[in-house]
Amino acid sequence: MATEGTSLPEAPGRPEGYGTFEGVFVPTVVTILGVVLFLREGWVIGNAGLGGGLLVVLLAFMITGTTALSLSSVTTNIRIGAGGAYSVIAKSLGIEVAGSIGVPLYLAQSLVVALYVFAFREGWQALFPTHPAFAVDFLMFAAVLAIAFVSAKFSFRVQYVVLALLVAAFVSIAAGAVGVPFDEPLRIWGEFPGAPEDGFPGIGFWGVFAVFFPAVTGIMAGANMSGELADPRRSIPRGTMAAIGVALVVYLLLAVWLARIAPPEELVRNYTVMVDLSAWPPAVLAGLLGSAFSSALAALVGAPRILQALAAHRVLPGAGPLARRSASGEPRAAMLVTTGIVVFALLLRELNAVAPLITMFFLIAYAMVNVVVLIEQRLGLVSFRPLLPIPPAVALVGAAGCTLAMFIINPIFSLVAVVVVLLVYGYLVRQRLDAPYGDVRSGLFQAVAEWGVKKAIRLGGGGGRSWKPNLLVPVEDVEELRGTFRLIHDLASPKGALSIMGIATERRPDELLADLEIAGSQFRDEEVFATWAVVETDHYTAGFVAGMGALRGAFFRPNTLFLTMPGDSDRAEGMRAIAARAPDYDLGVVLFADHPRAGIGRRRTINVWLRNPDWESAHEVAELDLALLLAYKLQQNWAGRIRLLTAVESVEEKQEATANLTRLVDLARIPAAEVYAITAPLAQALDRAPQADLNIFGLPSEIDFDWVRTTMAAAGSACLFVRGSGEESAAA
Repeated sequence: MATEGTSLPEAPGRPEGYGTFEGVFVPTVVTILGVVLFLREGWVIGNAGLGGGLLVVLLAFMITGTTALSLSSVTTNIRIGAGGAYSVIAKSLGIEVAGSIGVPLYLAQSLVVALYVFAFREGWQALFPTHPAFAVDFLMFAAVLAIAFVSAKFSFRVQYVVLALLVAAFVSIAAGAVGVPFDEPLRIWGEFPGAPEDGFPGIGFWGVFAVFFPAVTGIMAGANMSGELADPRRSIPRGTMAAIGVALVVYLLLAVWLARIAPPEELVRNYTVMVDLSAWPPAVLAGLLGSAFSSALAALVGAPRILQALAAHRVLPGAGPLARRSASGEPRAAMLVTTGIVVFALLLRELNAVAPLITMFFLIAYAMVNVVVLIEQRLGLVSFRPLLPIPPAVALVGAAGCTLAMFIINPIFSLVAVVVVLLVYGYLVRQRLDAPYGDVRSGLFQAVAEWGVKKAIRLGGGGGRSWKPNLLVPVEDVEELRGTFRLIHDLASPKGALSIMGIATERRPDELLADLEIAGSQFRDEEVFATWAVVETDHYTAGFVAGMGALRGAFFRPNTLFLTMPGDSDRAEGMRAIAARAPDYDLGVVLFADHPRAGIGRRRTINVWLRNPDWESAHEVAELDLALLLAYKLQQNWAGRIRLLTAVESVEEKQEATANLTRLVDLARIPAAEVYAITAPLAQALDRAPQADLNIFGLPSEIDFDWVRTTMAAAGSACLFVRGSGEESAAA
């Protein structure tokens, strides 16, 4: 991954940052050891049995554990900015991809606050059933908001209290196990009866997995604070992996204890079985409430930081104020917006319908973190040298596991989440965002291009079927290029390319290069890929011929030389020499003669003139193939029509010529082309032919510029004079 030279500025008033334990471990571990642990792990073991339950837990932790390893690896390779997973993806795959993930991730992080509030209320009403739900929800959220609004540091201090409550809860559970016989028969695989609220309709293994998996999606709680950490490169890997390890041990121990202490029937019916079997039930209830409170607090502290990072990169329109921080380094404006979203969610009173979608957004973000590592490893860039390298299989398992989990939990919401991400990506691509640092997208496309080049070379030439116009244009004066801009664009667009070769005989090369950069960028702005370079030489012809030779070795080389009429006899001689050498470099030649008065006119009709071809092999005539292909390109871009014309010597030849022209139209697959065989010499035929905006003629191997001027005057329009290289085929 490219190491950037700039990053988002550090927040003022926070020079020291937070450490591993306070900034990463505590918020991550208290989020993972949340309400699902206290209210649903017993239900999981009751349904799946000890073996099935352990498999559920291990699968879930394998998916999030491999993702955490991928996150840890990539954060040891970059200077991660604010936004956690968003920053990781942005610095690898670009702001557009990161924004398409980051916007839904921010919304999910905000909405999950409301889910934790509702979970807190359920636990609270178990103690105080008469307390109104609405009041409990908003008072609890007000407390969380007050703590988060003061500062992240204060939030971390509160989480120490929650951590102490969790420890007390687990001590109470352990004390309840002392002296109690573990005599419950061990059931390795359960009967999967389902849930009591549904009347035990039955449930499958993956249904149990879907209920449990949200318990382990809190692995980014610490990483979301990446912009606040003193040393995120060290703190995120250590704190995240330590939290996952501790949480896994707790889940496994509790699973074994639950399986041996209570029958499956009680485990699936009684969601508060841990409370009932503990030595001091209030301690477990306090741990349950504390975990819900702390999870809501961690989400409310992390979400505004994702929003602030999105706003700093202008991912959100008109979000400039959201990018600012207070004097103490807090994203106050982003916090207020997040508060509004949470309040709206609380007023809805029921988020269960969209809860799976929230999980999908988290899983997409986690999958993309794994994809980032896979791409970086596959590219083999020198810049990707993480201090914590991991085998590719780890990231592959993480990416596949996240994707699998999405469609297991809810296929419909998975598709909805993917569509949302794609829509946001499409919007951001159109915004043409600028990142303050580099990413590896160019390396990715270069790797694909290198693979394609090697494959194409191994397969050999594709003949005429793979031909498309790649124009080579010599330029001394950029004003001439501007004069032919529209014609060159229409010849190359939409899939062709343009190579501009500046010939610096009198001008300074750097000045000419600057002019070419502006002109080339204008072609790119209109969807014609252009490259440019300058040859410094004392002799125009020799310098350009040397440039043609250099380009011949390139895989994406030009195939058609585009010339304009010379201004003096010296330049005419040089142009003849250049055109004569073009076949040596497999280049077709196009000479443009612009009519001094008529120009190209309305850009509607193209006349293609055939000079007495051998009709039996007309489709193999080099000048004819290139002329027809270029005429077809212009017809498409002008929404115009093509005429094929020839001058014949006698009336007897006219019928055969017309038939052959018609056959050629069919062979070349040119729709609605008209054919004309005119009985007259070419000069008179030009006068009798229907008027066109552009006439195309064959170009002799020895260019006669006087004949070119005479023909242009007789045609009464701008003209192209064409000689193919032999690589083109209008019949292919």
